[in-house]
Amino acid sequence: MPVARFLLILLLGIYSQWALAILPIQHWQTPSGARVYFVESRSLPILDINVDFSAGSSADTPAKSGCASLTLHLLDLGAGGLSEDKISKALADVGAQLSARFDRDRAGISLRTLSSKRERDQALDILSRVIQHPEFPENIMLRERARVIARLKEAETKPGYIADRILMKMLYGNHPYGLRSSGEVAALKTLRRRDLVDFYQSHYVATNAVVSIMGDVSRTEAAAIAEALSKDLPQGKAVDNLPPVVKPVAGTKRITHPASQSHILLAYPGLQRDDPDYYPLVVGNYILGGGGFASRLMEEIRQKRGLAYSVRSSFLPLKQAGPFQIGLQTKKEQAEEALMITQKVLADFIAGGPTEKELTAARGNIVGGFPLRIDSNKKILRYLAMIGFYNLPLTYLEDYVSAVDKVTVEQIREAFQRRIHPEGMVTVVVGAAEEK
Repeated sequence: MPVARFLLILLLGIYSQWALAILPIQHWQTPSGARVYFVESRSLPILDINVDFSAGSSADTPAKSGCASLTLHLLDLGAGGLSEDKISKALADVGAQLSARFDRDRAGISLRTLSSKRERDQALDILSRVIQHPEFPENIMLRERARVIARLKEAETKPGYIADRILMKMLYGNHPYGLRSSGEVAALKTLRRRDLVDFYQSHYVATNAVVSIMGDVSRTEAAAIAEALSKDLPQGKAVDNLPPVVKPVAGTKRITHPASQSHILLAYPGLQRDDPDYYPLVVGNYILGGGGFASRLMEEIRQKRGLAYSVRSSFLPLKQAGPFQIGLQTKKEQAEEALMITQKVLADFIAGGPTEKELTAARGNIVGGFPLRIDSNKKILRYLAMIGFYNLPLTYLEDYVSAVDKVTVEQIREAFQRRIHPEGMVTVVVGAAEEK
């Protein structure tokens, strides 16, 4: 029996209640068209619910950038006849928690509540009002818009923020993924309440909703909850016109900044969520720069040369190709050396792939850490929402470890050579050393 598989069996035994909880994912569609993903778990008197829409920042346009984020932000600041204060007090009264998630693809609202009838009913009533009957009060909209603009102006002075913003623009150009998630100041100033209402009506439609339910309710109760949360959503066809990502124009931008360190970022279009190269690239990235002190980048940049405290590479899978990114900070006078070494480590890894020893260690670490990813209802709910939104197989969690365990050195080398081209990467150095 392979070591990785033995570790998996051992650890899943330790976390058996969670392992068993994730297996029976139930899936159906409500009469209104929302897709539902449900796992029943009676171990705790808690109910977790997530409602996602394809309404992330990529749904914006350059002229209305920031509209998607502001729309989500205002959902619970006045809805269904309740003010923001009344919504907050009603949730606090039953100990419920409401939170939001926002990225390039998704906009979502999550609820955690006790499963007892009074607490659950009151919390669900609030969630139903928030996602189905938002009011977007004019005075609240103007207040929050001003706050966002103030935060953006402050962020625009920070080197890490500047680097990330420039990198994404270089990487994606005019593609919607290149839009700043919080919006541009100039565009935000032109947003009106009507823009938020129109965005909500066109993107928060029932057929665009993914409802994920995890916790102490039956299938019958879950079906009633999902229908109650979606029946009054706007009707219509979900908007989904996201174009494919094209290769960027390679180049390096060096930006002067008074910060004491240089912020260095490199990127290239990486993974789609359902990508056939997903597992070789994810496992390979763990070896390259995603595995902390076990990674090659950390060994070469920090351990051997002391050029940075930390260096990391990552893939962010999205509907279209999300970014493959490498990032580090270093002293200004070391920036060019650190960049050169980073580029060399990447090029060498792509050319030769990992060693069998590196792969064995990576598989063991990934498999060994997997139970910790699913050791709570909240964590399982996040996977449920991801499976639902990206239409992944219901067996995704069961398949993950065996897929990792099957990855070979050759598959990693071929996947990186096929997908990541160092000569085509975009690079940003903010806080570059001034030329003498």
